Amino acid sequence: MTGGMQFPTPLIPATLIKRYKRFLADCRLEDGREVTAHCANPGSMMGLAEPGMRIWLEPNDDPKKKLKYGWRLVEHADGHFTGVDTSVPNRALKAALEVGKIAEFAAYSSLRAEVKYGENSRIDFLLSGDGLPDAYVEVKSVTLSREPGLAEFPDSVTARGAKHLRELAKMADAGHRAVMLYLVQRTDCTDFQLASDIDPTYAAEFDAAQARGVERLVIGTQITPDGVEVGHPFAG
Repeated sequence: MTGGMQFPTPLIPATLIKRYKRFLADCRLEDGREVTAHCANPGSMMGLAEPGMRIWLEPNDDPKKKLKYGWRLVEHADGHFTGVDTSVPNRALKAALEVGKIAEFAAYSSLRAEVKYGENSRIDFLLSGDGLPDAYVEVKSVTLSREPGLAEFPDSVTARGAKHLRELAKMADAGHRAVMLYLVQRTDCTDFQLASDIDPTYAAEFDAAQARGVERLVIGTQITPDGVEVGHPFAG
């Protein structure tokens, strides 16, 4: 897969019974067995954790892992997919950046991930290149959609996200490129907005950061049970 990531183990379909304690989900496999899967998503997962939903799990045989399944996707009734694993965006974006797929960063020759900066923070990606300002890129996974075609972030209050915006603004003040990249892990959305009614503080912090030079970049994805491909930027 070019410019994205493939799931290491083939996914299997299941039906969601319930999500609980944020990181656990009881599921029913197609053969009738009930299993508990790890849910790698700390958000509210609004609209994505309803009992009876068709979901896709990634099995594993790692003896170090207590849970033998990880919840990766929701398959909607109309055939569209939403990725629920918040670790996927960084893996998919790293692959896309390494092959120069994202035009906004294609001129950069060096890529580092999880670099310490600011006040006890780590930037998702730090890009550098000859004659270019360093680019600090913070990534957020977008899974919320309350209106057809419209993706929103965040799906719950995120003090951590607000802190990241303040850190990015400081990088912009210092003359670097600072980019807030929202990766939309839904195949049914073509527009994006901040969910200011859910977290007005985050929305205000974003406006303040943008006024100081922080860039906004929203990128879509192509998702199947095979993997997640980084798509094209949303307009606007």
